[in-house]
Amino acid sequence: MRMQPGPQNAITDVPGILVGQVERLDPPYLTGTTVVYAPATAVAGVDVRGGAPGTRETDLLSPVNSNGGVNAIVLTGGSGFGLDTAGSVMRWLEQRGEGVRVGQGDHDVVPIVPTAVIFDLARGGDFTARPEASWGADAIAAATDGPVALGNHGAGAGARARSLKGGVGSASVRLDDGTTVGALVIVNAAGSTVDADGNLYGARLGLGDEFAQLRTPTEPPPAAAPGRNLIPGPPMNTVIAVVATDVPLDKAATTRMAMVAHDGLARALDPIHTLVDGDSIFALSTAPQPAATGLPRLSVTDPAALAQLETVYAAGARTLSRAIVHAMLNAESVDTPTGTIPSYRDAFPSAFRTD
Repeated sequence: MRMQPGPQNAITDVPGILVGQVERLDPPYLTGTTVVYAPATAVAGVDVRGGAPGTRETDLLSPVNSNGGVNAIVLTGGSGFGLDTAGSVMRWLEQRGEGVRVGQGDHDVVPIVPTAVIFDLARGGDFTARPEASWGADAIAAATDGPVALGNHGAGAGARARSLKGGVGSASVRLDDGTTVGALVIVNAAGSTVDADGNLYGARLGLGDEFAQLRTPTEPPPAAAPGRNLIPGPPMNTVIAVVATDVPLDKAATTRMAMVAHDGLARALDPIHTLVDGDSIFALSTAPQPAATGLPRLSVTDPAALAQLETVYAAGARTLSRAIVHAMLNAESVDTPTGTIPSYRDAFPSAFRTD
């Protein structure tokens, strides 16, 4: 099957997905919040594999539990403190009557807003300079289906990947049958995105000439680069992501999509799933409910659906790897009280072709 990026090469190429972001980069802040919004709701699953996760409302997404879908996913900085941002997203949705209906009133709803955090506390210099509760509402209010700002935006503002500046990345793929798969990731890893020669691990998975501008750099890796030592200071990190598709998946099939997407982390980061990472991936299916289309959702127990499911899962994992590369290519160096966190572009300028 021939695959190519969607028009924006972002998760917002998936119909029914909007993204909004808020960040502060002025000292002592270096943090932010990203919201993936599904106005028509989406079937959701999650798979958490890191040893130090910070999450909210993930149990609801288990296929054995009754919740049928989510209204939004929050990805945020601030570690456990950042979970407060989900409350303002819920209130914003409540005001619009979006959520699980629990009464007859226009606003008698409970919005479903699973959340995951990264550790970026004090990256800008002050431990208390972290996302405020209102940032979630500000982010969802700004959500659009347009291009996604990459690099030092949203929850990627204070992210880093070992010795390099991390950030928010996104990518998409349009399959031959017209369906779309997209990914959005916050790269904040204890592991590295580059090999011992400075090549980005995930770049080999680019579609067509997506990463044709890259070549093996001539610069030596920076002092705290791959194969050497971990980030100075508390080794607390985490990669969090959302993969999404407009293919109609049931809850178990969506959960499986989140599970397989971790392969995308493994291809673009080394090591992953450490005890100081909280690596968590959400998956979303935005296809309308069967009552609206007459088409059943794909199930992992249906032999006739396996080929299509495997195609979607493989596309999700590869798209997530590509999104990690875009995060690194768009990140910008930042000066912090403990020193400069260099971007990939600044650390390896010779990695970019000029011909």
